[in-house]
Amino acid sequence: MKLTDYFNVLLKDTVNLGQVKLDSLDSRVEAVYKALKADEQIGHLVLGKTPQGSWAHKTIINPVGSNEFDADFMLDMSENADWSDDPKKYIEEVYAALHRHSTYGNMPHSRKCRCVRVVYANSMHLDIVPHLNLADGREVIVNRDDNDWEQTDPQGFTDWMRDKDTLAKGNLRKVIRLMKYLRDHKNSFTGTRSILLTTLLGEQVTELRTLLDPGYYSDVPTTLLHLVKDLDAWLQARPTKPSIPDPSGSGVTFDHRWEQSTYSYFRDRIHVHAAEIEEAYEEEDKERSIELWQGIFGDGFKAPATSSSSAKFPAAAPAATSTVGRSGRAG
Repeated sequence: MKLTDYFNVLLKDTVNLGQVKLDSLDSRVEAVYKALKADEQIGHLVLGKTPQGSWAHKTIINPVGSNEFDADFMLDMSENADWSDDPKKYIEEVYAALHRHSTYGNMPHSRKCRCVRVVYANSMHLDIVPHLNLADGREVIVNRDDNDWEQTDPQGFTDWMRDKDTLAKGNLRKVIRLMKYLRDHKNSFTGTRSILLTTLLGEQVTELRTLLDPGYYSDVPTTLLHLVKDLDAWLQARPTKPSIPDPSGSGVTFDHRWEQSTYSYFRDRIHVHAAEIEEAYEEEDKERSIELWQGIFGDGFKAPATSSSSAKFPAAAPAATSTVGRSGRAG
């Protein structure tokens, strides 16, 4: 069964990052940005800030258990001619600015390959990614490990994500959140970065599918079934790690984000999950279907709460919203 109303509860109460945390994220990013903008040594280089990654793509999820959630933002910076042969200097200097700050200097902070990370106790960590438009026309971020530039097109990726989600009737982002939650909840396909999962699922969304079957992406469970099965078929045809281009058209690939062993594990786990999802979706007995969906997503998969009836005005019996779902394929 589809049990669409159960999926709505799972997303709202368990998977989606709550508004309080989103508001906290906004305020913390603003505070960090103001601190860097006010820094006497690099403040003049700071031009602006832009949400990045799952925050920008609206696929950010609530952490499982006591884990912290993470978010990225681009720190838009102007080019410093003195650092032209030393790209890692941008990360080093952002780190140094935080290190000398009265607040952030006393918080855990570190340098990563492409960002500077600030950790908030028992809550979240924030990755600050220096981002530049170079005089030669390239849009880049820094690879500190290689001390080199990496081309990027964050707006292009965000636009691609929006277009794919629109084609999937607003259900792609929800499916990506569900699959990220499944990864973290089950410790399944660990090691597969969110950018890879997002790209691979998004690439399964095609206009041809909607032409052959207008209901192919009709709701969350149907979209989940089809995207995971389509991804499984794509992966099973490729036992060797394929190249994954950045769909923004930046010209780079995400191949460095995983190894053959990580890819093979991901491929195997998606194959298992595709079968589990299909079984739960096709099960016609409601209680058994609920049990199967809970086996995948946990106890957060549950019926919507119903308001208690008052003695004077008893509530009417709720209409059944769960539907028996087949694959939704044409014919």
